[in-house]
Amino acid sequence: MPTYTDLMPKTYWRDIAAAPEDRAALEPTIGRTMLSQLHLIRAFEEKVLELAGQGLVHGPAHSAVGQEGGAVGSALAMRGSDQVNGSHRAHHQFLAKALAYVAPDGIDPEASIGDNLRHLSKRTLSEILGLADGFCKGRGGSMHLRWGESGNLGTNAIVGGGVPMAAGAAWAHRNAGTGDVVYTYFGDGAINIGSVLETMNIAAAWKLPICFFVENNRYAVSTHVDEVTAEPRLSARGLAFGIPALRVDGMDTIAVYLACQEANEIMRKGGGPVVIEADVYRYFHQNGALPGSAFGYRSKEEEAEWRARDPLDAMARDLMERQIIGSQGIEDLRANCQTMMDEIAGELIEEVDGQRRIIPALWPEESFRDMGLRGDLSEFDGARFEEEATFTGELTDDVKFIDCVANVMTRRMETDDRIVVMGEDVHRLKGGTNGATRGLSDAFPDRCLGTPISENAFTGLAGGMAADGRVRPVIEFMYPDFMWVAADQVFNQIGKARHMFGGENAMPVVLRTKVAMGTGYGSQHSMDPAGIFSTAPGWRIVAPSTPFDYIGLMNSALLCEDPVLVLEHVDLYASKGPAPASDLDYFIPLGKAKVVRTGARMTILTYLSMVQSTADAVARLGIDAEVIDLRSLDRAGLDWETVEASIKKTGNVLIVEQGAAGTSYGGWLADELQRRCFDWLDQPIKRVHGAEASPSISKVLEAAACARPQDIETALREVMADQGLPLAAE
Repeated sequence: MPTYTDLMPKTYWRDIAAAPEDRAALEPTIGRTMLSQLHLIRAFEEKVLELAGQGLVHGPAHSAVGQEGGAVGSALAMRGSDQVNGSHRAHHQFLAKALAYVAPDGIDPEASIGDNLRHLSKRTLSEILGLADGFCKGRGGSMHLRWGESGNLGTNAIVGGGVPMAAGAAWAHRNAGTGDVVYTYFGDGAINIGSVLETMNIAAAWKLPICFFVENNRYAVSTHVDEVTAEPRLSARGLAFGIPALRVDGMDTIAVYLACQEANEIMRKGGGPVVIEADVYRYFHQNGALPGSAFGYRSKEEEAEWRARDPLDAMARDLMERQIIGSQGIEDLRANCQTMMDEIAGELIEEVDGQRRIIPALWPEESFRDMGLRGDLSEFDGARFEEEATFTGELTDDVKFIDCVANVMTRRMETDDRIVVMGEDVHRLKGGTNGATRGLSDAFPDRCLGTPISENAFTGLAGGMAADGRVRPVIEFMYPDFMWVAADQVFNQIGKARHMFGGENAMPVVLRTKVAMGTGYGSQHSMDPAGIFSTAPGWRIVAPSTPFDYIGLMNSALLCEDPVLVLEHVDLYASKGPAPASDLDYFIPLGKAKVVRTGARMTILTYLSMVQSTADAVARLGIDAEVIDLRSLDRAGLDWETVEASIKKTGNVLIVEQGAAGTSYGGWLADELQRRCFDWLDQPIKRVHGAEASPSISKVLEAAACARPQDIETALREVMADQGLPLAAE
């Protein structure tokens, strides 16, 4: 018979409720402000539902009617400098934090509604309607609300997607020593999302001041939490990560306020994260103004039971029992809030021929469509640009490529204490798996962060750090294939953030990764991600092929206010070439290609390790070809001036890349070249690329899957033969 010993969790898990003496002790101004916020948010949400029912809200209307108590109770427990983010159902959270910001001394429910509250409500409604005066200039709508000044980091349409970003902001607060905290709101649907659980683990390990605030409204669209979760008391998740957890009645605003005060004390003292689960209930369906019972997944009896616990009524009872406000004052508050929302809607909507419509002048101009997708690179004004061919400083001829990777990062971290490096094993093994971070953990132990194997979470953390503005994170993906694990944060979050939130918020993330074809690591570690990233909005891509270029392009990546993918290649790490002996402070412009070899018979476009392979093949065959190292690969950064000048001269194009056909970079490039340069082309564009299959472990099959020198040579011969200039057979 085995011996059993019960194990105790590292921390506590508690229900928390407001005692009568807590209610009696609540400062009247706070209570009156709570009541005012609850009514302002309720009237706002009801107006959104009304407009949605009239077809005036383009897209979803995820109302939080019934859930206001959790948002108001938590927001009023915060400092003005604390921050929040939320999910797709977040109007109430956004407004609660913003109301506390614009009215820091509280809101008098018996006074007329001030212009500051009215202006906030109008801008928020404008955003939900997609109008130019909204906080994100109409791009965010209902699900992407951001107002950084008020502490609203941005709400998120991807379930659980904003949680890692919030943890990044919390890291920035902890690093700055401000004592500020971050609340990330999400629901019962998100509690089982991998990025949420990954983030809880990192936050606990790094003791980040973040509150995981779970609004358990019991339904993810129509699926009840009991159907999909064995432990429906969702705050239990905290115990698995050593995070203290509190479970509270979210319909009781005062109880939520008390829970958040306790959580804030833990976080501000350096105790790390806290989980708060607030039991709440949305009165309506996932989207729109019908109750869940209309769709058959909830009973009318259940809905009536929860409505009897309405947070507005509960708050009113508490205040009336203490004679802080009377019933007439509450009725007047409700009427005033509704009148304000009617007036605001009247300023945004007109009636024409019996039909209500948005006033046309309020829409954004169509010309605003792409503005802010990336920045304007004004941060490079005054930068010192250099090229190897014209560099006048001292060069050392045989500098190892991988040494330049480590040396330039050391130099930048010495001169800019905002830079943080993070990734798996970057702080160990004498510089990670390839030596790229050599010496960083010794010189900068607090800024060289070894992470768990949680790419989605630590990539999102980096995005949150960058959005904060006080940190410039550099992520290392050990292999580029891992971008699929982190795809939500890479593409949905980091890549879209600047544009989605109005085009004005910088996202200075640098993502380093290596192309490892030829190393025998098989299908899941060998891709070239350039083709995927070039189709994703928001990212810039650089691909240095020499030690000198690596220094200049990495410096530019670290200066850029947009996210930048820095591609490396394992074949280049051991290569040597000229690089400055001591000058590591120059830049190479983003969007500037380099002519490696001039010629008149064809233009060859290539990057990374294929630059040298191509130049060698051209020299070996004695072809009069122009070889261009693209260096910048994103759509906005491709050097069309250099490329088009070459094609006008040669009339022929060959694109050379190493990777698989399916994720090819050259596919979109060839398509664009056909459109831009058709009149100058003497023959169709030819391409060299790998096979359809990903590289596999077998040395023979791996070699066959990648583009090889003989493939380049075959293509060169075909281009020359098609010009009527066949090369002699060897």
